[in-house]
Amino acid sequence: MSNPALDALAAAELEHRLIQHGPVRSLAEAATARGVEIPDVVKTIVVRRGDDDYLFALVPGDRVISWPKLRALLGVSRLSMPDAATAKEATGYERGTITPFGSAKPWPVIADERLRGRTITLGAGEHGIAVAVSADAAVEALDAAYADVTDPEAAQ
Repeated sequence: MSNPALDALAAAELEHRLIQHGPVRSLAEAATARGVEIPDVVKTIVVRRGDDDYLFALVPGDRVISWPKLRALLGVSRLSMPDAATAKEATGYERGTITPFGSAKPWPVIADERLRGRTITLGAGEHGIAVAVSADAAVEALDAAYADVTDPEAAQ
């Protein structure tokens, strides 16, 4: 199996495990299909800083981006999430498959500090597949940084 994400993981010589799980409709389903807990299903969020200026935020499944924390970290007053078409144009990936690995452009990556020292699962560029990888190794391979950029998911 080959796609830009898996090719980038291989090129980085990053040890990973491919998980083929088929379609999922929720984070809970993704966790079950991947055989992990919800916090280990990492959401890759595309964040727009300005015209043709994006970054990736890696967010544990049980948490959400804290916009005030992220704005303070970046020293900006405004951030937004692009629509699906713009996110695909910026990354090369459809929503639900986005990963920093093999992105159309190597945007900066910020990983929530709660991922440090854990094995996580990330989308792998196509629906129904993911990779399990060391968060620390992924952060290093992506030249990313850890920071406190999330809040607990609100109870529903």
